[in-house]
Amino acid sequence: MMYPERFSNLPAYAFPRLRSLLDVHAAGGDVINMTIGEPKHAFPDFVPDVLAKSVGEFNKYPVNEGAPELLAAICGWVSGRFSVDLTPDRVMALNGTREGLYNAAMALAPETKNGKTPVVLLPNPFYQVYAVAALSVTAEPVLVPATASTGHLPDYASLPEDILDRTTICYICSPANPQGAVADKAYWAQLIALAEKHDFKIFADECYCEIYRTAAPTGVLEAVADTGCDPERVVAFHSLSKRSNLAGLRSGFVASGPKNIAEIRQLRTYAGSPLPMPLQRVAQAVWSDEVHVEENRRLYREKFDLADEIFAGVDGYSSPEAGFFLWLPVEDGEAAALKLWKETGVRVLPGAYLSRPDAAGDPGHNYIRAALVAPKEETQRGLKLIRDCLYK
Repeated sequence: MMYPERFSNLPAYAFPRLRSLLDVHAAGGDVINMTIGEPKHAFPDFVPDVLAKSVGEFNKYPVNEGAPELLAAICGWVSGRFSVDLTPDRVMALNGTREGLYNAAMALAPETKNGKTPVVLLPNPFYQVYAVAALSVTAEPVLVPATASTGHLPDYASLPEDILDRTTICYICSPANPQGAVADKAYWAQLIALAEKHDFKIFADECYCEIYRTAAPTGVLEAVADTGCDPERVVAFHSLSKRSNLAGLRSGFVASGPKNIAEIRQLRTYAGSPLPMPLQRVAQAVWSDEVHVEENRRLYREKFDLADEIFAGVDGYSSPEAGFFLWLPVEDGEAAALKLWKETGVRVLPGAYLSRPDAAGDPGHNYIRAALVAPKEETQRGLKLIRDCLYK
């Protein structure tokens, strides 16, 4: 059997690719894994009790769009966080936001636009599901550099008119993975105006929005409310993986206008995988609690401060606004990751594994990504080893 041509040029996924690079060599010290964004802080202590009380619901088929109680909890969280009132018909629970980021494109992307092949815009570097979603809807992925010169956010307005006129979807991650940059109100307003002018939808991946240092990042839903544009213009994605240290729960949600959500729900009835009911009960409780989120932010702030202290004076070091990654400048990301592994046992991700080359080069080539997810002492030790190995 032949592999579908539209997927034939996909590179190996980042983590198998990393294993191929590193695992043929012995670690140069005790292993410290700073590659994957898998939080190691404690999840809320009430989770086991909620799960135990609802475990009997494993014998029920889950509610496809999310139980009414879960949707109400999500709407309540959105109202408190973004001062936006949502009704349940504007929300759907997700089995992890990767599912949503992919299936929303399948549900909402047209086959053509203005009689031409549609375009899906992606920041570069980017979360790799964006590209696979674009290929799956037979669109042309157009990668737009998100570099230091653009504030580590893509400048979609700089694209030619003919590209924008063919655009059906643009993906944007704020806070950005991997750079930690945040889209402010002005950025959102400009992007929403661009989407209105050229008639495309904004897919806003906001999975890191609850991990920040000072001010809470502006969300696309509140930006839409501020501008007064049609809520069908934007689709927002949120997750409990980072906010609540529940990566294994596979729970998030998508929010938009009621028409978009109806289309996404319709596709889910045929091809989706709704969250089991006991996990929906857990998600309901977790979205309704902010105490653990505040403690989680406090722990990350301590590690941000450690990073700033350890990398003070390192040329090109940029302290992230939000998220939990460091985007560290190096001469060659793969060479740096290999050197670090062989000499210290610290595992980081080469930046090029999150990006693709374009006409100006590869925006990830000169970076490594280090995740600040481990406990404070382990993170501190890993950061010092990175500094001493690569910057002294």
